[in-house]
Amino acid sequence: VQLQASGGGLVQVGGSLRLSCTASGSIRSINHLNWYRQAPGKQRDLVAGITSDSSTRYADSAKGRFSISRDNAKNTVYLQMSSLKPEDTGVYYCNAGVLTTYNYLEVWGQGTLVTVSS
Repeated sequence: VQLQASGGGLVQVGGSLRLSCTASGSIRSINHLNWYRQAPGKQRDLVAGITSDSSTRYADSAKGRFSISRDNAKNTVYLQMSSLKPEDTGVYYCNAGVLTTYNYLEVWGQGTLVTVSS
């Protein structure tokens, strides 16, 4: 099972970006899907998460500005980010709990870089 993240880039303060992350492989079902951010020199922190029944949670810094959603038919999770700030800069990683044909895996994507410029 692999996760492929995309959608990062350079954006000005106040701008918007939409990140996508698609899972592929021998997938029976996907439980939770999360987005994490790792800023330069800092630990990786949870930004937003969505469960199998589409319950969502957000870091305080993301509430009101970011929205996480999923498309189960496409095995894809999205993170819509708006009103971006310089402190949103970092590498964004997607994470998923995946039930495969053989086992249950916690899978990580390769990360996509978001840079918010002032």
